[in-house]
Amino acid sequence: MHWKVALLSASDKGSRGEREDTSAQVIRELVEEELGGEIVDYRVIPDEQDEIRAALIEMADYFQADLILTTGGAGLGLRDVTPEATLKVAERIVPGMAEAMRAAAMVRTRRAMLFRGVCAIRGRTLIVNLPGDPKGVHELLMAIIDVLPAALLQVKGLGREIDE
Repeated sequence: MHWKVALLSASDKGSRGEREDTSAQVIRELVEEELGGEIVDYRVIPDEQDEIRAALIEMADYFQADLILTTGGAGLGLRDVTPEATLKVAERIVPGMAEAMRAAAMVRTRRAMLFRGVCAIRGRTLIVNLPGDPKGVHELLMAIIDVLPAALLQVKGLGREIDE
């Protein structure tokens, strides 16, 4: 299947043009090469919960993305509010995927336990929070990329359930 993927980068500096969004390029390459998806929407917005929520809703409901990947705003900083914004628009959570990402990163560094990203579902869209740094994005996305097609099929109502 050809997956429609939206990419949302939460970064105050990025939204002001003060920092290049190198994590987005890593995501774009992995989406195209490993997942067989296409980026249908890409935005860089400030770390503002209302703006993140609005973008997630539009990407899921209007653009009908199969998958939304967020980057940034999932650490312990005062302005890191991406997980909270994600949970406010979510209908269901997928804790196992976030746990798998953290577990994979913990092999390299114990600081990975400070990553607060969540995975959730809104309608027929899967939302996955990723860290803001390119190395972390690659590592965490690769930890789940092999199960994403099955997850996306299930979210769409087309896939087999886990116990089958």
